[in-house]
Amino acid sequence: MFVQFLRLEIKSFFRGTSVGINLAMKIFRFIGILSFIAYCIGAAFLAFFYVNKEMEEDAMKIVSRFMILLWVADLILKYLMQQMSTQNIKPFLTLNIPKKTLVNYMLIKTFLSPFSWMNSFFLITFAVICMFKGFGILGSLSWLIALSMLFYLNNFINILFNNKENIAIAVGIVFAIIGGLAYYNIIPLFDYSEKLFYAFYDQPFFTLFAIAIFSGLWWICFNHVKKEFYLDKGLEDKKTIGKTENIAFLNKYGAIGSFINNDIKMMRRNKVTKGIIIGSFMFIFYGLLMFSSDVYKTPYMMMFMGLFVTGGFQFLFGQRVPSFDSSYYPLMMTLNVPYKEYLKAKWWLMNIVTAVSIVVALFYAIISWETYFSFFAAGLYNIGVNSQFTLWSGAFNKTQIDLNSKEKVMGQKNSFNLKSLLLLIPKMLLPMAVFGISKYFFGMTAAVISIAVLGLIGFLFREKIFDTIVKQYKSEKYSTLEAFKSKN
Repeated sequence: MFVQFLRLEIKSFFRGTSVGINLAMKIFRFIGILSFIAYCIGAAFLAFFYVNKEMEEDAMKIVSRFMILLWVADLILKYLMQQMSTQNIKPFLTLNIPKKTLVNYMLIKTFLSPFSWMNSFFLITFAVICMFKGFGILGSLSWLIALSMLFYLNNFINILFNNKENIAIAVGIVFAIIGGLAYYNIIPLFDYSEKLFYAFYDQPFFTLFAIAIFSGLWWICFNHVKKEFYLDKGLEDKKTIGKTENIAFLNKYGAIGSFINNDIKMMRRNKVTKGIIIGSFMFIFYGLLMFSSDVYKTPYMMMFMGLFVTGGFQFLFGQRVPSFDSSYYPLMMTLNVPYKEYLKAKWWLMNIVTAVSIVVALFYAIISWETYFSFFAAGLYNIGVNSQFTLWSGAFNKTQIDLNSKEKVMGQKNSFNLKSLLLLIPKMLLPMAVFGISKYFFGMTAAVISIAVLGLIGFLFREKIFDTIVKQYKSEKYSTLEAFKSKN
């Protein structure tokens, strides 16, 4: 039956209306997978021979020591990128096929995803090298089997956490706290990792525990999926009662207030936009990287970090204008919608959040007032200059974003082109160069003033700049409409 399911999926791929595009994407994806496999194999050779010859340490122990990082990274990547497909299974629920067969097929199919098996090339290669270089065959095989089971466990954890954002966020916070404690040597996380993973080599019978955990989670996931595996229950489209929300005081600002009102409603109601809000908040803490290296304390890098600390929402939300409106953008263009007010609403919303970020970033004064003033200058530049260049780059954004899709947040893709990349020069390189040079020759005060002046100039000439941006949007209007209407 499993083979029959695979045959049907292959037929559906070649009979699809967009087979040409799908085939091209598959080819590029195949090339990427081959490259990643080569990196994994190369990393296994590097890990063994560098540790054995250069560090003169036990390669198995050192790799086991840092294996916890790979396991956590694998779990995060699968949660963000890997989705369990159910749409192509729905038709079989009306046929005389045992439900347990369908559920098991769906679980097995998750292991066919490249996210599941690509890291196995590192584990297999490393274990084989160890066996050829004098390590115990039984111990190496036990280590390989146990780690493979633990990495495949992430598939089941992903299924259990799917659509449970609060739990996922809580787990992410726990991981971040543990990572911070380990970074500052408060808890010996890597010592625990070495003892745990090396035990599978040193005491092969411990592998039975990994197999038992894998089997137990399979059983739990099987029952979890089976319980929801009904067309009128777990697989139905989720419906919620419509609510009328209105931020009344924004109405007095006319069309701009109405557009801001709509954007706020969108961000409150949708998973994708909620992810942007969370990401924007996390960007505020980007400046804490200064504790990890002196490189980040140079004037250029301080300005670079300041642009992200204060402009996280601007970069995450602004670069997706007008993609967030792609579902009704064609309808909007048939109405008498004032283009300038539409873009100004986005601009004001980005700058309000940027201003709030500048205030929240005040805690960087604990590090030094010089750090905060650097970030304050970056915030002013984001408000006066970058906000407008971000909207400008949106004119070349032709990528649809389906806010009703169940796709993972990271599955929503952005489009990049040469014009958008060229706009990165005034957005990133110009303020870094001006701030760094001014601070080097004239000091901190002159550097902040120079960036503030650039931001003030951009703010004062915003009407002229908006006229240019509106013209660009209008010139790209029909190609944008065509892209948003296309299903491919």
